[in-house]
Amino acid sequence: MFEVATTKVHDEARQGEAYAPFDNDPNLYQRRFYIESYGCQMNFSDSEIVASILSAEGFGATRNFEEADLILLNTCSIREKAEQTVRKRLTEFRKLKKGRPSTLIGVLGCMAERLKSKFLEEEKLVDIVVGPDAYRTLPQLIAEADGGQKGVNVLLSRDETYADISPIRLNSNGITAFVSIMRGCNNMCSFCVVPFTRGRERSRNVQSILKECQDLFDAGYKEVTLLGQNVDSYYFVPDETAVDNTIPGDPAIKPGVVNFARLLELVALISPDLRVRFSTSHPKDITDEVLHTMAKYENICKYIHLPLQSGSTRMLQLMNRSYTREWYMSKVERIREILPGCGISSDIIAGFCTETEEDHRDTLDMMEFARYDMSYMFFYSERPGTLAQRRYEDDIPLEIKKRRLQEIVEVQNRLSLESNLKDLGKTFKVLIEAESKKSKEHWMGRSGENKVIVFPKGSSNYKPGDYVHVKVSECTQATLLGELV
Repeated sequence: MFEVATTKVHDEARQGEAYAPFDNDPNLYQRRFYIESYGCQMNFSDSEIVASILSAEGFGATRNFEEADLILLNTCSIREKAEQTVRKRLTEFRKLKKGRPSTLIGVLGCMAERLKSKFLEEEKLVDIVVGPDAYRTLPQLIAEADGGQKGVNVLLSRDETYADISPIRLNSNGITAFVSIMRGCNNMCSFCVVPFTRGRERSRNVQSILKECQDLFDAGYKEVTLLGQNVDSYYFVPDETAVDNTIPGDPAIKPGVVNFARLLELVALISPDLRVRFSTSHPKDITDEVLHTMAKYENICKYIHLPLQSGSTRMLQLMNRSYTREWYMSKVERIREILPGCGISSDIIAGFCTETEEDHRDTLDMMEFARYDMSYMFFYSERPGTLAQRRYEDDIPLEIKKRRLQEIVEVQNRLSLESNLKDLGKTFKVLIEAESKKSKEHWMGRSGENKVIVFPKGSSNYKPGDYVHVKVSECTQATLLGELV
C-alpha cells in the first residue's frame, strides 16, 4: 500500500516494558513462546489475544526468542517494507531452528492470509500459518506442527470478534491499554489490502467491551484506546433473547442499537479517572454526535486521527475514499467548531497512481489548512490483490514519489513545530506514563490532545498512573517540555 515510514513526532512515546506473564521460573510453564508484532495497533492487540490463548494451553511468554519453543511473527501487509522485514526475521529464525529442530515457527496476521503458499511451499520458512480470524485454532495447529505436519488456517470469519477472550497485556506500561471494539473493514479503498486480509466489518459485543475496560481500570490502568479499522462504524444490536443483555453501568438499557457515540459515553462513564481514546476514524463516518459526546466528557481525549490520504478530489476518487477535498475541509472545520483545540493527525500518501504536481500541491495546501499536529506519511507502493493493483498502473517514478514525500514531511515538520510553539505558557493535565527515555530524572506523559510532555520529577512523589498539571516552557518539533504546577 505505502512505503517509507513516518517521521516520528512523538519521540518520547514507546511500547513500554513487558509485564506479566513473563516469568523466569522454568517449572511454571510447559513450553515458552516468543512473539513479535508489526504494523497497526490492531496487530499488537491481536498478539495479546494470542498470548491469552497460548497461556491457557500451558505456554509462557519469553523476551528471548533463543529459548522459545514457539516463535510467532504477527505480520502486516500494508507496506512492502514490513513484508521485507518479516522475511528477513524468518530467515534468521530458520537458522536457529537448524540447531533446535523442535522449535516451531509461525506467521500470524495479514501476511499469513495473503502469502500462505509462499511461506509454506516456495520458501519453506514456517511451520504454522494463521490468519487474523483463526487464532482460536492455534492449539490444534501447534499439535499438527508438533507431529510433522504444517498447521494452516487462514479462513476469514463473518462473526469472530474474540469478545470472550481476556487479552494478556504483553507490552504494556501498566497504565495504557488497547481495547479492540470491532474487526474488519467495509471501506474498499483502492490502495488498501485490509478488507481482503481481515474480512468484513463486525462489531464486538458491547457488554464484553465495557467489562474489559472496567477490569483494566480495576487493575490500575488509567487509559484505554478503543481500536478498529474504522471505529465510527461501530454498531451493535444486543440479542433480544439473551437472559441478561443489560449494559454494565446502565441497567436501564434494554435491547437496542449501540453506536460509536453511545459506546464512547458508556466507557467514559466507567470513571472520570479513566481516559478514553480511539483510533482510527474514517472522515465520512465521524458524526456530530461523536464530537458532541467528546465535548461532553472531560475524560474523552480531545484528539482525532483523521486520515486524509490526498488533498486532491481527483485522487480521492481514484482511491475510493468516498469524500471530496471540500467535504474533508468542512469536517475539519466542524471538529474545530465543536472541539476547539482538538488535536488532529492524519495519514498521507505521496505518488498514488497518475498523481500530478497539481494533485500533490493540493495535498500540501490541505495540510496547511488542517494544521495537523502530526502525520504518518508514506509513498505509494502497489500491494497485490488491491483494487488499485487491478485497475491502475503504478506509473509515478520512484524518484518523484520520494521527492514529493520529502516535501510532505518538511511541511509536516514545520506544522508540528508551529503547533507546539502555540502551547508555550499553557498548562495541561498530563497522565504520567513512564520515565523519559532520555533521563531517569524526568517523567513522560501525554496531554488529552495526544502531545508528549516531558518534565522533571523534582521532589514530588508522583508515579506512573498519576494525573498532574504541567506548564509548558519549551518545545521541540516532537515534544513539549515543562514544569509541574
